[in-house]
Amino acid sequence: MRNLSVIAILGIFLFSSCAVVRPGEVGIKQTLGKFSQEVKTQGTVVYNPLISRVIKESTKTSNIKLVLSLPSKEGLSVDSEISILYRLEANMVASVLENLGQDYESVITSVFRSAASDVCAQFFAKDMHSGMRASIESEILKKMKINLEKQADGIDLIAVLMKRIRLPRGLANSIERKLQAEQDAMRMKFVLDQEKLEAERKIINAKGERDAQLIIAEGLTSGIIRLKAIEAFRELAKSGNSKTIITDGKTPLIIGQEEK
Repeated sequence: MRNLSVIAILGIFLFSSCAVVRPGEVGIKQTLGKFSQEVKTQGTVVYNPLISRVIKESTKTSNIKLVLSLPSKEGLSVDSEISILYRLEANMVASVLENLGQDYESVITSVFRSAASDVCAQFFAKDMHSGMRASIESEILKKMKINLEKQADGIDLIAVLMKRIRLPRGLANSIERKLQAEQDAMRMKFVLDQEKLEAERKIINAKGERDAQLIIAEGLTSGIIRLKAIEAFRELAKSGNSKTIITDGKTPLIIGQEEK
């Protein structure tokens, strides 16, 4: 019975002195407050639970979500929803834990708030809702990296995403009216351009018809008119039906009479 108790105690001790590090995370041993330089990426880590512990941290891409108000150049407060994407560098986890502790996300958040306030104060509120948003995100990320590297190495900042921007109501209405006016102006310009093209088309057609009439008129000499008249009477003569041809005496077919 006593042997069973000893075995049970040993089994509990062995199980409590092992840590399993899964894919996508790293484990680092801390002995008497000091971190080991060896980082375990996968597998089992054996340690003495009386004086040591194993801290496991994820190396996958993490997402910090924030909802806060950002200042603008004109002094307005813009409500925004932010995502900060980052991941830990496996071989630098000890540096992060030694300098920032396990609550390093709060440090990342503080660095972001400072960088975002500095950068957004250089832009107008409407810029955060336009195509300049990508430039603002890039500037915030750049400033965050500079400030974070001063405190610890090992945090890889991937992106800052301003997913939702809510402008002050008065400014939002003004922007909407301006966009509507621009759309109306573009629509009117399109209509005027279409009418201008239609007018040009009619002018070109009229010029073409006029030029065609001029060419025909210039080509109708007295000889051609006489020839066409002869051809017409010949066609009439071939017909078997009786017919009467009335002339005013000026036709070129009157024999012996010269055209004046």
